[in-house]
Amino acid sequence: MATKKTLAFLHTSHVAIPVFAKLAKDYLKANDGFHMSDESLIRNTIAAGGLTDNTIRRLSGLISIARDGGADAVLVTCSSIGKATAMLRSQFDFPVIRVDEAMAERAVELGTRIGVAATLITTLEPTLELLRETAQRAGKVVELNPALAVGAFEAASAGDVAEHDRLLLETLSALTPKVDVVVLAQASMARVAALLPPGGPPVLASPEMAMQRAAAELAKL
Repeated sequence: MATKKTLAFLHTSHVAIPVFAKLAKDYLKANDGFHMSDESLIRNTIAAGGLTDNTIRRLSGLISIARDGGADAVLVTCSSIGKATAMLRSQFDFPVIRVDEAMAERAVELGTRIGVAATLITTLEPTLELLRETAQRAGKVVELNPALAVGAFEAASAGDVAEHDRLLLETLSALTPKVDVVVLAQASMARVAALLPPGGPPVLASPEMAMQRAAAELAKL
């Protein structure tokens, strides 16, 4: 019988926990998981306008704490600190998974005109960078179309989910006619994709693809 493995979810917002808890039921199967959250990571990143050495150092410490807590692999669910996740993984001898990598690979496979929607500039820029790097590795030239849903993040932070969804849907509706595929830069945006009318380009969200990758990594251990 295979030994049960444990996946740690490392979040920067409690909003992401229900999304990944639901997916864990489908993808962890006989394995296990637990959640850790530190909102100061995203708050400090927003305040600084990007990653800082302090944030990278603290993320490294949290990954180590997750390991000490029994994790066989760690999934960092925040795209804003995705670059730090990729930088740090070589320091560890267990899988450290960036939430948006699988999504970026799929987007590059699906089209050359890629729309990127976000509610935070600190998430938009790292996602664009990841897509450029992914396309370059694939030997493919892509056109990136960024779209920022201004005010949506602030609405969600204030508890106004309806306003967040309205602003994001407005942004997506303007973006979809211009592209072959749309990437949702933040895991928390995934449920809004289901509100779009049918018939448009594929809209990719990171949570489910990240969970598929995490399950595959656990299966290798």
